[in-house]
Amino acid sequence: MKFDYQKTTYACFIGYIVQAIVNSFVPLLFVTFQKNYNIPLTQITLLITVNFMIQLLVDLLSAGFIDKIGYRASVIIAHVCAALGLILLTILPEIMQNSFAGILIAVFVYAIGGGLIEVLISPIIEACPTENKEAAMSLLHSFYCWGCTGVVLISTVFFTVIGIDHWKILTLLWTIIPIGNLILFTKVPIYSLTGDDEKGMNLKELFHEKIFWILMIMMACSGASEQAVSQWASTFAEEGLGITKTLGDLVGPMAFSILMGISRLIYGKYGDRLDLDRFMKSSCVLCIAAYLCISLVPIPMVELIGCGICGFSVGIMWPGTFSKASAALRRGGTLLFAMLALAGDLGCSGGPTLVGFVSSAAGNMRMGILAGIIAPVLLLAGIYALCQTKKDSGN
Repeated sequence: MKFDYQKTTYACFIGYIVQAIVNSFVPLLFVTFQKNYNIPLTQITLLITVNFMIQLLVDLLSAGFIDKIGYRASVIIAHVCAALGLILLTILPEIMQNSFAGILIAVFVYAIGGGLIEVLISPIIEACPTENKEAAMSLLHSFYCWGCTGVVLISTVFFTVIGIDHWKILTLLWTIIPIGNLILFTKVPIYSLTGDDEKGMNLKELFHEKIFWILMIMMACSGASEQAVSQWASTFAEEGLGITKTLGDLVGPMAFSILMGISRLIYGKYGDRLDLDRFMKSSCVLCIAAYLCISLVPIPMVELIGCGICGFSVGIMWPGTFSKASAALRRGGTLLFAMLALAGDLGCSGGPTLVGFVSSAAGNMRMGILAGIIAPVLLLAGIYALCQTKKDSGN
């Protein structure tokens, strides 16, 4: 039994690496697409928007059909879409008259895979008969960080040694991971979140739960806290270290991602000895301090350090909220995880949007970051509200 669910756990870990490939690899090729296919920057930007919007749509619609066709079929479809999208990326721009349309179709296909993985993997790991589910969830989400770091690092080495003109070879090599994991998911046991005679909550039932709305706000704030700073990581690295923009694009996001992964790894390894509420509250306070450091201390190196601290502090927020939701709403089922993923993605979009809007209005990026501090503040308030709600209900 233990060996069986461990194989399921490993497949889930690789699943988050697949999502990291889907989200992190293609942006490294944006300049190449501009140059090779004469695609203007406005259309290149649209690729990011399409990827995000498709994943949001999948978050919204997935719960209905996942429960109908089952987790195994759904997770296999997710990996098929991820691999197929990457393969199409090497073919369609060459054979279609409009190269951008070909890239857009490929992005559309792999975004479906990324969205499904985001909704599916967390409940699959939550259903495994592990002793410390909060630690398992944190460890799971650390693999997304390691995946992002690995994709950027390996791709950069490949482009430097082999040449970026051979990007299609690397793209096809990346497909080995989703194809291999697809085969693994056909064999590993997949457990149910609810009992055989137990039915998951519907949308109406969820909406009537006060704790559900607290969790949704927490999830949105988790995404916003992370992305509001991470998108500026390359700028902090470039200014703080006095390096080129290309190197800054690597160092900044990688430092942020590595420290976020370390935070998740720490809780994943020592979660049985750590109190999740205390760990999340401390992380929120550290995140607020990082935001203040970035926005109020106009020294590039200090801003870069603040960015790294922020990466560490936001690590537990997303997986911690998932774990809290699963414990608080045990009949939430697939629908709960889909709604949480939707709230998290909305936060990932809303955080940078708020920072960008305020930065533009104030003519100062630091003021934008200062405005973004509302996300970790609200998250901290949400954790206290959740604890109080549990106390009032006697749990």
